Amino acid sequence: MGRCERWKAAIFLCFSVLIWAELVVGRFVVEKNSLRVISPESIKGNYDSAIGNFGIPQYGGSMAGTVVFPKDNRKGCQKFDDFGISFKAKPGAMPTFVLVDRGDCFFALKVWNAQNAGAAAVLVADHLEEALITMDSPEEDRASAEYIANITIPSALIDKSFGEKLKKAYDRGDMVNVNLDWREAVPHPDDRVEYELWTNSNDECGVKCDMLMAFLKDFKGAALVLEQGGYTQFTPHYITWYCPEAFTVSKQCKSQCLNHGRYCAPDPEQDFSSGYDGKDVVLENLRQLCVFRVANETKKPWVWWDYVTDFQIRCPMREKKYGKECADEVIRSLGLDLRKVEKCMGDPDANADNPVLKEEQESQIGKGSRGDVTILPTLVVNNRQYRGKLEKGAVLKAICAGFEETTEPSVCLSGDVESNECLNNNGGCWQDKTANVTACKDTFRGRVCECPVVNGVQFKGDGYRSCSASGPGRCRINNGGCWHDNKDGVTFSACVDSDDGKCTCPPGFKGDGVKHCEDINECKEKKACQCNECNCKNTWGSYECTCSSGLLYIRDNDTCISKNTSEVKSGWAAVWIILLVLGLAGGGSYLVYKHRLRSYMDSEIRAIMAQYMPLDSQNEVPNHVHEDRA
Repeated sequence: MGRCERWKAAIFLCFSVLIWAELVVGRFVVEKNSLRVISPESIKGNYDSAIGNFGIPQYGGSMAGTVVFPKDNRKGCQKFDDFGISFKAKPGAMPTFVLVDRGDCFFALKVWNAQNAGAAAVLVADHLEEALITMDSPEEDRASAEYIANITIPSALIDKSFGEKLKKAYDRGDMVNVNLDWREAVPHPDDRVEYELWTNSNDECGVKCDMLMAFLKDFKGAALVLEQGGYTQFTPHYITWYCPEAFTVSKQCKSQCLNHGRYCAPDPEQDFSSGYDGKDVVLENLRQLCVFRVANETKKPWVWWDYVTDFQIRCPMREKKYGKECADEVIRSLGLDLRKVEKCMGDPDANADNPVLKEEQESQIGKGSRGDVTILPTLVVNNRQYRGKLEKGAVLKAICAGFEETTEPSVCLSGDVESNECLNNNGGCWQDKTANVTACKDTFRGRVCECPVVNGVQFKGDGYRSCSASGPGRCRINNGGCWHDNKDGVTFSACVDSDDGKCTCPPGFKGDGVKHCEDINECKEKKACQCNECNCKNTWGSYECTCSSGLLYIRDNDTCISKNTSEVKSGWAAVWIILLVLGLAGGGSYLVYKHRLRSYMDSEIRAIMAQYMPLDSQNEVPNHVHEDRA
């Protein structure tokens, strides 16, 4: 960047700081709670204290305790363990409220160190004679992000004169008992609480963005219960600023603003030459406002929570998905009318006021006792700015404190905060109505879109647009999402029961295997019946071949042969076999007959000759009897 460019950027940033300074010095209301001293008598009475903007104030309740002013580490900037100091109350004793001096380190660090030493609450005594201010957490300090998120005790700032009274009483050895009361911190005029959240769609602004995104996901379930039950009226808001008229045509204003410099947001990466621009953030903020308005027209304003949480998951800046294309997919998945949303957004390039964004800028100015909104995120309950940790339990407690006594919904009287979001439009998740399978899972915090496991079969996909069965057994579940059809009692499927999960058309078909498989005409494609005498007939998934002139088709050889030749050859073969068998049988019988006849003749001849001329080997034949001698 050249000198000229750096000079212009520096001037522009100065103007930006002035604009923000103008907002910050606007009317800022400090939310107070009552602090009552019970003893000693010398300082007994009610005093004001400013609720800290971190930790968990006990909205709707009160807490009694004993004040301790440590001898060492009186500003609380170091660990009290290093000084051997513990504030843990003994069983049966009152909780310990630690009094520390302002200065030298962040408010949040003082409270964190006292909490780790066992304190139940922290009072910070101002070191200047001035009006009370709100103790805020360090801006964009990543080193302190972890401990700020884990602060769970309440804290309050007290003015210098009251702090001096408490110190003197403690140094005299008096027992200083006080009561912190948050019951009037939130107005509670009726049976419905109105609350608003000043938020932002930018997810790359550091600790504040991370905290906001986590809160939105965590609080969604409670918000849906309250809204759907008619107990609350919620409204989202978005802060914008304007570009100085002299710079509306500058590169910086063009990259950060819509409608010719009227509505601007800081550059997400604080780099005008790369990444997303501030105007991208303003455009998405506008879209989210219009999503709320369109959802509100359909009597379902809570759909805004579904949209912003889904948008964070599906369209993050770090994955370069932050923009219209991804946003439109989310809107359609939730069943909202995209055309109405676009109509509400209007023309961001027009040199004219945008009615929606103009209304937002006017809302930033405080009304009643709320004060101007200058910090993101900011929660306002019954027109009072919420002070404390942006955490589900703490915020829910503040909202419940806004109901008139005896009119609180049951959610405020128990920890059971749950809503089955899958019952409405399937939660915007993927589903297969045919197989009765859904990716929507209802949880305590809301719902998640996650591909399921059905009968041991794992579905895979993004859970929003697609899920498909994968692995062994997948074909049992709606044919694994593959094509299948049945004709004349014959069924074909493109599902192959394997780990790759691919859909492949079966033999005899062609196509993508998912949406369609088309029968292959083997006859036209000359894949079958190629012999000259062959006649081909295509069938669904296969083919049939016949031969002309009474010939017989042999499929294995793809050829035709004569039926008659086959029959004659078969007939003569049978005749020759029979003749051969008869010949062999006849020859065998003749030999047997000849042998028996010769044996008989030999016996008779020998008998006759023995009568007249005995043989040398036989003297006589005593048993031979002739019939003529009888």
